[in-house]
Amino acid sequence: MCLNGNELVLKNGLEGVEMTQNDMMAEIRDANLSYLMLAQQMIRADKATAIFRLGIGKEIADLIEGLNNSQILKLAGSNMMLARFRFEDSAILCMLTNYNKERALAHSHAAILMAGQPVEEIH
Repeated sequence: MCLNGNELVLKNGLEGVEMTQNDMMAEIRDANLSYLMLAQQMIRADKATAIFRLGIGKEIADLIEGLNNSQILKLAGSNMMLARFRFEDSAILCMLTNYNKERALAHSHAAILMAGQPVEEIH
């Protein structure tokens, strides 16, 4: 990360590719929009499964389900990521990324461990 004039420039590890603060905000907005649209579709298709997979509570699921298009766009335009990693436990992350073991077994084991974690609540 470096300061270029009045603009914050992040180097993402790719040769010659830089991301400005405005670019980053646009990417966050796009990620939020994709997340909200997918979450709403999942909730409408199978609420119980969506609650588990998204790691949210029923109350939040009900709110997301009831959002109209303009509310989704307004929420997506926030300057913070709405989705977050749920892998507070490094063992779960290692299971999901470990390709040396039987992949399906590792994913099943990680799902079992994640099912024991409490869902996120907004207070």
